[in-house]
Amino acid sequence: MKRRIGRYLKVTVGLFIVSFAFNLFLLPNGLAAIGISGLALIFEDLYKIDISLFVLISNLLLITLSFCILGKKSTTLTIIGSILSPIFLKVTLPLTHFFDLSNTELIVQALFAGLISGIGYGLIFKQGYTSGGTDILDQIISKVYKVPIGTSIILVDGLIVILGGLAFGVEKMAYSIIVLLLISIYSNKALIGINSNKAFYIYTRKPKEVKEYLIKTIKNDVTILKGNGGYTNRKVKILLSVMSSNEYYSARSGILAIDPNAFLIINNSYESINSNQNFTTK
Repeated sequence: MKRRIGRYLKVTVGLFIVSFAFNLFLLPNGLAAIGISGLALIFEDLYKIDISLFVLISNLLLITLSFCILGKKSTTLTIIGSILSPIFLKVTLPLTHFFDLSNTELIVQALFAGLISGIGYGLIFKQGYTSGGTDILDQIISKVYKVPIGTSIILVDGLIVILGGLAFGVEKMAYSIIVLLLISIYSNKALIGINSNKAFYIYTRKPKEVKEYLIKTIKNDVTILKGNGGYTNRKVKILLSVMSSNEYYSARSGILAIDPNAFLIINNSYESINSNQNFTTK
């Protein structure tokens, strides 16, 4: 129950961040960068339709369509975002009056919009939920036309950016593309972890000494993997140890000091989970 409440809280925070970033950076600059809110921005400029109302009606229509095409299970994950998004768009708008960005360059605002929105979307996606809107449309297009979800995202958001360019000009379209790219980058960063751990795979002729060094000096656990040499077919032991990035250089230097001929493979490890102790480290 606590875990579910935690997920809902993170989704809510993510939706709040995305809505605030939209009202602070995208709305006043006419940057139709992403999603139903971007489309709402265009309709608001052309037909003076309230943005939050447009988003709410669009989301309700898309939820209905999702139930018919994607089914109940997939649709359930979009309901929270679909309902809270228009509410937060309305609630966060007055908060932007406390920030004066009139003297801030548009490129700086676009960069912050992409960064902040990307973090918000990452929080939402990491919990397995969506923000509603075009996220639903992306899934529908992917299923109906048998195309990868990434392709449908490019088609839908790309079309919105182009429409924004027609409504607000080519220069604004260029900045919208920058925002869209940054959202993609930073949502993925938030999704898989900005700070990665390091996973060491170590083949050494001194496994006992290296293991003791990692455990006693680096204060890190070690797993021993059994394998066979591909050329010699000889049984070998591979040491596996996952540690934080700030221990990377100390561990690497210490291992090579013990065995200069050690063979190391060092990869980024974005998440390490110990299910028995019920905790996650990053």
